[in-house]
Amino acid sequence: MFDAKRTVPRSPLHDERFEHDNCGIGACVNIKGAKSRSTVENALKIVENLEHRAGKDAEGKTGDGVGILTQIPHDFFKKVTKPLGIGLGGEREYGVGMFFFPQDELKRNQAKKMFEIIVEKEGMTFLGWREVPCNPSVLGERAVECMPCIMQGFVKKPAGVPKGIDFDRKLYIARRVFEQSSDNTYVASLSSRTIVYKGMFLVGQLRTFFTDLQSPDYTSAIAIVHSRFSTNTNPSWERAHPNRFIVHNGEINTIRGNYDKMLAREENMQSEHLRDQLYKVLPAIHPDGSDSAMLDNTLEFLVMSGMDLPLAVMITIPEPWANNKTMSQTKRDFYQYYATMM
Repeated sequence: MFDAKRTVPRSPLHDERFEHDNCGIGACVNIKGAKSRSTVENALKIVENLEHRAGKDAEGKTGDGVGILTQIPHDFFKKVTKPLGIGLGGEREYGVGMFFFPQDELKRNQAKKMFEIIVEKEGMTFLGWREVPCNPSVLGERAVECMPCIMQGFVKKPAGVPKGIDFDRKLYIARRVFEQSSDNTYVASLSSRTIVYKGMFLVGQLRTFFTDLQSPDYTSAIAIVHSRFSTNTNPSWERAHPNRFIVHNGEINTIRGNYDKMLAREENMQSEHLRDQLYKVLPAIHPDGSDSAMLDNTLEFLVMSGMDLPLAVMITIPEPWANNKTMSQTKRDFYQYYATMM
């Protein structure tokens, strides 16, 4: 970008004073697992200080994307859903979905009804919808033009399903069936454990757009934030981070080959956890997603299929091992074994 005030750089090729690129990532975690308001506040402060790691358009009011992932704030949701007649039950007894619906009322109602039907068919109970309070006045013109209708859907855990990953696996199956049935709605998150708030924001707009994030009752033991600097894909509401599992900075240059190999192997895939439900979640990767979204799809699929998260991360993002003479043989054998599958 041209800057008339720019002085002669100290280097003919680069001047670090004018650096403004790459995504920004931050996290705030209570290592004892204690939920607090300060964890969320500190994470929001982190992302608000990442302006130098966030992209924006020429008007300067529409960002490439900013978001936050937290644990589900149970006390907050108990409070805001009570006037809606939604009985949530205990913590982790329900799942929360963050939906980006079309603004067209007819299409939105069709998508909502489709999700409700799918939830019931998957053996769960749909509890109700909540329209997420938003403040579009803080956004730039481009962000407002493509802004979705943002709603939260609540799903009750079946009595015979344990809390945690088992319930999240049922929510995952329901979401994948819904995604393949409705191409005009994006599900930012659907889980009994975590939730994602994100959009086409500047770093200072996340907190002011989503008034939920301003509530003293909104607490969490973890908070992961991301400010996007778009490089190989155009900005959009759904391409903002966090994704459902990851935040990411950089480009995956082998993404097309990775996608093709995953697709080719799906005919031979098996899972002792998904079993006869496996076909409902395939293809595991959305072909129109960004490279980060495809990695997120892959990690989510592996974890929901029964793999531990650390193992899934190690085999999807391996160290440079082939010619690494300093690596132990055991570790090299590990990576070589999984290289045949991933």
